[in-house]
Amino acid sequence: MTANILLSPILIHMITAVICLLLWQKAGPQKLISILGSTVALLFSVMIFGLNWNWGSIVVFAGNWKPPYGITFVSDTLSTVMVLLTCLVGFAVSIFSTSAIGDSRIKYGYFSIYHFLLMGLCGTFLTGDIFNMYVWFEIVIISSFVLLTLGGKRMQMEAAVKYIAMNMLASVIFLTAIGILYGLTGSLNIADLGLKVKNIENQGLVQVTSLLFFIGFGIKSAVFPLYFWLPSSYHTPPSAIAAIFGGLLTKMGIYALLRVFTIIFQPDQFMLQFFSVIAITTMITGALGAINKKSIRRMFSYLIVCHIGYLIAGMGLYSTLAFSGIVFYLIHDIIIKSNLFMMTGIIYKIRASTDLRRLGGLYKDYPKLSLVMAVIMFSLAGIPPLSGFWPKIHLVTESVAQGKYLVLAAIIFASFITLILIAKVWAEVFWKELPKPNPEEVDKFKPLSVTEKISLVLPIVFLAAISLIIGLNAGSILEITDRIANEMMNPTLYIESVLGKKI
Repeated sequence: MTANILLSPILIHMITAVICLLLWQKAGPQKLISILGSTVALLFSVMIFGLNWNWGSIVVFAGNWKPPYGITFVSDTLSTVMVLLTCLVGFAVSIFSTSAIGDSRIKYGYFSIYHFLLMGLCGTFLTGDIFNMYVWFEIVIISSFVLLTLGGKRMQMEAAVKYIAMNMLASVIFLTAIGILYGLTGSLNIADLGLKVKNIENQGLVQVTSLLFFIGFGIKSAVFPLYFWLPSSYHTPPSAIAAIFGGLLTKMGIYALLRVFTIIFQPDQFMLQFFSVIAITTMITGALGAINKKSIRRMFSYLIVCHIGYLIAGMGLYSTLAFSGIVFYLIHDIIIKSNLFMMTGIIYKIRASTDLRRLGGLYKDYPKLSLVMAVIMFSLAGIPPLSGFWPKIHLVTESVAQGKYLVLAAIIFASFITLILIAKVWAEVFWKELPKPNPEEVDKFKPLSVTEKISLVLPIVFLAAISLIIGLNAGSILEITDRIANEMMNPTLYIESVLGKKI
């Protein structure tokens, strides 16, 4: 029974994908099946979180093969929260997709590939085997590549070349690192590796291997200097696809880094300094890249890069408080970034453009919707007491405590630039008068229908409400993030729950 519950998010998304594939020429039924599957997966993810919170980690051995020989699935608090966030965002984007994605794309397999992508994400977060993690990564990459190219527009295809080239490079590096690690230890089980890596005599080779893992996962997370593929590709697909990409795909790389560098490798002072340098350069380049962008989609793409720097900065600080801030920011960022790209989809639907020079007057025409969007944008900027404010307090406090003032300066700089850009978007899109449109643009202006108001606006309101609750109820979220941080700082808890013995 426990195995069925733990694996249910993976199985439900797989079954949903297969059913949608069988109904590939019927757009209407696919929409209903997708929403139903996402709803059931969300309910099961909530159930798994409840079980984990009350009873501790859940471990399942595929085929009853005990570790380190078989494939293990592990649900500790971190993986449970990541699966819950995946299913939460997946549910919202499923509803949004029913109007945001045209029937032609749906008939060419959009919903099938979408649910395979969610399946791969859930598998990544639940696996306890490093090679199995690579397999789930590849499922996500293949699915995301298909979604990125679905529709076959020239701009999409150009972006897809950069996207797949960099992600394939990351996969090769990841697989190479796995091969070296297996050669050193004879094991692929993450918990077992956590024990065996410490006993390897050649710790220089271990450090080189850890750097390979960082490079592989760092490319997937879009850290400096290998981030350029993200802003070159995330602005090209439809907003529903960009929402799931912006919210979850880069966070998959961050999750992998947290797993590898808390359980398998214990970073020394050199690695911690390396994390800090990468964090500072990622925050600065992401912020500077966003400043001169006229398209809000491209601007938000660069802000994804910028804010990944916060998470890497927390890894460089490597303390309980810093890890709590990392996880809190992950929770906030997954919800907000997904919502931002759905927001751009509605703006495009209403104004037929995402160019700041062609936008304006949205607050006058849609005041209630504009207020919801204000919650999203100012949460991103970290205005207190919204959700983006609290994790930064953790990171700033720990930076001061450790005397890492360059990291502190970069966090403040990135936050300041984000605030300026959000204020600029609010002024240009919502406050100013709508510029006189071109005749061809006027023909594209369409008010939202009743169906679109439900399917497009409701998911945005849903995620904005969750973000607002997180900010106003930060104490409850901190209770969760503090527990996760303590687990990460004490990897023996994870190792003992998987191996079933005291160490």
